[in-house]
Amino acid sequence: MKYSLFKYKIFYYLILIIVVFLFNSCSNSEEKTHPIKRDLVESVYSSVIVQPDSLYNVYSVASGILVKNFVEEGDLVIKGEKLIQITNTATKLNSNNAKLAFDLAKENYFGNAAILDGIKDEITAAELKFKNDSVNFYRQQRLWNKKIGSRFEFETRKLNYQLSKSNLNLLQNKFDRTKKELLTSVKQTENSYKSSLVNTNDYTVKSIMKGKVYELTKEPGEIVTNFDPVAVIGSATLFTIKMLVDEVDIVKISKGQQVIISLDAYKGEAFAGKVSKIYPKKDERNQTFKVEAIFKEAPKVLYPGLSGEANIVIGSKKNVLTVPKIYINENNEVKTVNGVLTVKTGLQNLEFIEIISGISENTNIYKPDK
Repeated sequence: MKYSLFKYKIFYYLILIIVVFLFNSCSNSEEKTHPIKRDLVESVYSSVIVQPDSLYNVYSVASGILVKNFVEEGDLVIKGEKLIQITNTATKLNSNNAKLAFDLAKENYFGNAAILDGIKDEITAAELKFKNDSVNFYRQQRLWNKKIGSRFEFETRKLNYQLSKSNLNLLQNKFDRTKKELLTSVKQTENSYKSSLVNTNDYTVKSIMKGKVYELTKEPGEIVTNFDPVAVIGSATLFTIKMLVDEVDIVKISKGQQVIISLDAYKGEAFAGKVSKIYPKKDERNQTFKVEAIFKEAPKVLYPGLSGEANIVIGSKKNVLTVPKIYINENNEVKTVNGVLTVKTGLQNLEFIEIISGISENTNIYKPDK
């Protein structure tokens, strides 16, 4: 009996050892880790294009043939400096015609043969006739009141008086109306002439800022229109970092946030910047918002269009408990030897996520089941 009991205990312990061994083998076959304290930075990723500050397309108000480029690509220019020269015979002829029309309008209004002088002469004659008819009418009226003279003669004098009065009023109104029309014509033709002079002056296109010529789009002999840019000018020293931020991240971005920039032209180097502008309108085509940043210390050499990547820092903490993001599921749950536990999370980046509560530094966690 004792021998059977001993035999049974040996068998029990063997089974227990096998179970423990199998359990440990299964546990060891699963990838595991434990929370580690580290400095954590959370950021928003964006692609980057570098462009000169205040970059703008130069247009010509006047159309014509490009005669001369006063500058070359890469030249530094100042505000008001000549860029290109355009010629247009039709515009010059229009300017000459506008000058002739303006001179004629002034002659009609101010000159010796002015239209108003003719109307004034008519008014003078009408006033004399009106006075004469007025005297005759009132004299005949007094006689008629005394029963002297014929009714026909009285009515004739009265009609002449009324007609001369009406004619004088018409001439005075004509004078006032003609004077206004002539003055309006002078002002209109003067404006047209000044406008034509502006167009003539626009044959020479000038820079509106101090900067660098980054592109000339036309060569001498080519046609210039109002719709095509003739040059591209921007700052020679200040450059802007253009970024596109996804709409799910834009609410995390604010002016002044730190930006870490890496450019393809400067492999292995990182440059610091800060957010300077956030455009409020969303681009519906790619569901992104445009954000601008400026360098805190720019690279020595920059060209328009340089590309790269950027991380906009939206938060950072030192010595916080973290786990790899692949060890936590979308419900903020981790797998432990004690089962699945829910944790509270904080900052995160592409690799790690902060654990605020739920597990400790000594808790072993396993990759969640796929």
